[in-house]
Amino acid sequence: MTRAAPIQFRRVYDPPEPDDGARVLVDRLWPRGVSKERAHLTLWLKEIAPSAALREWFGHDPEKWAGFQERYQAELSANQAAVVRIVALVEQGPVTLLYGARDTRHNEAVVLAAWLDDHHRR
Repeated sequence: MTRAAPIQFRRVYDPPEPDDGARVLVDRLWPRGVSKERAHLTLWLKEIAPSAALREWFGHDPEKWAGFQERYQAELSANQAAVVRIVALVEQGPVTLLYGARDTRHNEAVVLAAWLDDHHRR
């Protein structure tokens, strides 16, 4: 595979940046207080988000971060239909993964970006 374009991540509440490329919301739930116009989305790929059970278990607790990463990566490996969609976008150009969590270090977009780097950008 050829070297894919950059993958970034940022909060959906932050204003769009010129270098965002495709803006993909990777949350299962729509973020509160954000209109579809304000989000400037290319795609809402809720199918790639962590399962409801995993999201509830994690609860954005940094103490559970290692377990969350491991479990979410296992979900990603089993979710080829959604993975194919995001990989196709990455192969076309820059992608910004958007999330609603307040925690900028412990969220699904961080895990997804790293997983894509490890599994689909060689």
